[in-house]
Amino acid sequence: MPAAPPITIEKDAAIPTWFRVGGRADALATPRTLDELRALVARYETIRVLGDGANLLVHDDGVDGLVLSLSHINNVERVEDDLLRVGAGANLPKLITHTAREGLAGLEGLTGIPATVGGAIVMNAGGAFGEICESVLAVCALTRDGEEVTLPRDQIDFSYRHSGLDQLIITTVDLRVRPCDPDAVRRRVKEVMAYKSRTQPMAEKSAGCVFKNPTLDTERVSAGRLIDEAGCKELAVGAAQVSDVHANFITTTPYARAADILKLIDQVRDRVRAHIGVELETELRIWRRGETP
Repeated sequence: MPAAPPITIEKDAAIPTWFRVGGRADALATPRTLDELRALVARYETIRVLGDGANLLVHDDGVDGLVLSLSHINNVERVEDDLLRVGAGANLPKLITHTAREGLAGLEGLTGIPATVGGAIVMNAGGAFGEICESVLAVCALTRDGEEVTLPRDQIDFSYRHSGLDQLIITTVDLRVRPCDPDAVRRRVKEVMAYKSRTQPMAEKSAGCVFKNPTLDTERVSAGRLIDEAGCKELAVGAAQVSDVHANFITTTPYARAADILKLIDQVRDRVRAHIGVELETELRIWRRGETP
């Protein structure tokens, strides 16, 4: 059997994000197997894991170390009637389409969320129709030292947009599903997608919600509503603008820079603080050169 080709490490590589702005990676690799992933983890001290790039802003100066794309680790295996084992690099929207076609319910509330499965787990992606943690049974991952670990659901610190898994490199996830009428699952997918199409700027360049919904007097409130009430809708810096459809989205046009988006984030945060005394926390991940991932 011929030897496998060496791992390709691309130097000064573009980092694909939904904003389509930002600098480049000093190194980028897409391992084909877990063995290749382990070899890369052993080789690099600074590693950032790239998901679908939909919740990410890269600074204009780019990033150091290695950016890892797990897009080839994307297997989907039906282990039991109600259990899927999914590679971290699997595309979440495609997985939802697959489960709907197979008559497997449980993930359709995540319709319209652009992410890899691993990225969705790390941030506990979700919205008005549920969070991915509701379907997670276990997570397999590598530590930054290359050690394999398996965490059952009750050992994962899931909360709103949080998992506590940021320092792990997720490799596979066990997801609970429910056999169901395929037509019923597809109808629910269409309902969720129709709602998001009406309420979010899905046709524009953005990275989803920029800020987490804050908690006021024990109740979680819409960051978009607070931003709108603070008079930020359509506020712009350079080629970046607060969406007129949903105020918690920032959209970009050609020639935008990451610096535009960062300045706009600061302006929105300042206005909301002045308006209601709330300090908004970014849901958007921001990568900067020299910072510890």
